[in-house]
Amino acid sequence: MYKVVLVPLDGSELAEIVLPHVESLVRSTSGEAEVILLHVCEPIWHEAMGQEASMAKEVEEARKKRAEEYLAATEKRLKEAGLKVRSELMVGCPGEEILDYAANHPVDLIAMASHGRSGISRWAYGSVTSKVLRGISTPILVVTPKKK
Repeated sequence: MYKVVLVPLDGSELAEIVLPHVESLVRSTSGEAEVILLHVCEPIWHEAMGQEASMAKEVEEARKKRAEEYLAATEKRLKEAGLKVRSELMVGCPGEEILDYAANHPVDLIAMASHGRSGISRWAYGSVTSKVLRGISTPILVVTPKKK
């Protein structure tokens, strides 16, 4: 049923709580589904206020390099587990980029973790998961962390 599973990751351990669920789901399709790991680097314009433009560019390049290394390591780990995996790196607002990717590529399922914030914390930080849930009709698997 699911041929392409999009997995947005932000590089955190919390975001990776979705990976065991994705592995299980893909195995239930006889391993035929392709997993696309998507990492979105947020632009640094807001962090670069008052800094030299060249320094801002260096910071952005360093972020991209770390993201590429993270994706490569995660992709390798999943391939070693027998999954078909590839990675995509984008720059922009995470929620918007995830929606854009899913709208412009064949994606049967989006599997992502939610930080589980609520109330004022959610309002202050926003919610990528919430934005994706409201913005697309593609089925979405959302995994939240266990309460401590």
